[in-house]
Amino acid sequence: MSTITTNKRAFHDYEILFRFEAGIALSGQEVKSVKTGHVSLKGAFVTVRGNELFLTNAFIPPYRHAGNVPGYDPTQPRKLLLHRREIRGLIGKARSDGLTIVPLSVYTKGRYVKVGCAVVRGKTSRDKRETIKKRDTDRAVRRELRSRD
Repeated sequence: MSTITTNKRAFHDYEILFRFEAGIALSGQEVKSVKTGHVSLKGAFVTVRGNELFLTNAFIPPYRHAGNVPGYDPTQPRKLLLHRREIRGLIGKARSDGLTIVPLSVYTKGRYVKVGCAVVRGKTSRDKRETIKKRDTDRAVRRELRSRD
């Protein structure tokens, strides 16, 4: 399993409640583009349409060696592949308590491209400051322990 890209902003802006893995429906040239590392999750999110989940606003440029692909949109919505039971549970969680679903990473698992997603709650600016403060104090403690050895 090799990670291709991560959504660092999601870890900063959201409190992660529940993680899950989904497949993604891609065309052949999109798979090649993703496997060469040309994908961006900046500003990407998961939308619900009917009883399906779609990865929206993820940027996957056309594969360089594919030639001209007419009408190709790099930010088109791409279907996430999950079992019906999982989709129903996620939709229920997303509709309650102001939660949302965001992609965290894109990686390969064998020959498949997978998207790691999470059900999240937005952080307030106070929560962000507390997270930064905790990270800084943990770093200082580790540095102090290392210097004593």
